[in-house]
Amino acid sequence: MELYSIAGKNLQPCDGCWGCMKTGKCHIKDDMPALFDKMIAADGIILGTPVYFWGMTAQAKTVIDRTISLNQPGRNLNNKVVGVVASCGSLGMVSALKDFSYYIVQRRMLPANQVSAYLREPADLKNMPKCLEELNKLGRQMAALVKLNFKYPEEFARGPGAFGTHTK
Repeated sequence: MELYSIAGKNLQPCDGCWGCMKTGKCHIKDDMPALFDKMIAADGIILGTPVYFWGMTAQAKTVIDRTISLNQPGRNLNNKVVGVVASCGSLGMVSALKDFSYYIVQRRMLPANQVSAYLREPADLKNMPKCLEELNKLGRQMAALVKLNFKYPEEFARGPGAFGTHTK
């Protein structure tokens, strides 16, 4: 198990060039390739964010957006077990959890539980024993899900996906 914090990393936003759809590699030169390698190698991933101004942080959204380049056989996030942890001082928790949920399903990953807490500062978590217990349960649940060796059937493979009346 490894904690990889994106705080202080040089993460540039996706520029929408779509070159990665052909190559599976993003042309942007920053710290994201190291995170990509860790995500690809992992059996399970816990995505986490504080919630500021009614949604996940810009850094968390940047990670999500940039993983669009992970779209090649052997270089994707398919079948990864993913949990979510978020904290919020007031409004926006539901929006952030919804966005993570859509992302997990869209990228053909297996969703584990999500743990969220309303708090004003990180130290508040020490006084939330039920939340701490849920975090432990999340880890155990993810380990159990990884052992199931879930695989999406290949006949249901999806691309980066736009769905609706404009999709041909």
